[in-house]
Amino acid sequence: MVGAGRIELRLRIRRGDAIAMGPGKADLLGAIDAHGSISAAARAIGMSYRRAWLLVEEMNGCFAAPLVETRPGAGAQLSDDARAVLAAYRKAEAAAVEAAGRELAGVGRLLKPE
Repeated sequence: MVGAGRIELRLRIRRGDAIAMGPGKADLLGAIDAHGSISAAARAIGMSYRRAWLLVEEMNGCFAAPLVETRPGAGAQLSDDARAVLAAYRKAEAAAVEAAGRELAGVGRLLKPE
């Protein structure tokens, strides 16, 4: 929080031109973990199945081993690497917001009232 405003950061991990991990991909991984399938995860976060599948393919292509493992008729699950990446990403996200809050603490008084 910055006075009457709020801090929103979009942390991204890039591999070349591709976004290997970002807020939407992190949310998708969390939903896949919770729901056990890409289609159920997509529905849960309001994303089309096609978009979710493309994001999974991009993530899987960016990392040395697939983050999401699929099996016909058995849904999808996160790999151990995916859990590690997601945990590190969420921790970095929280740390970045906390650091930005400290640095921007005085900016709130400069904002117009809502």
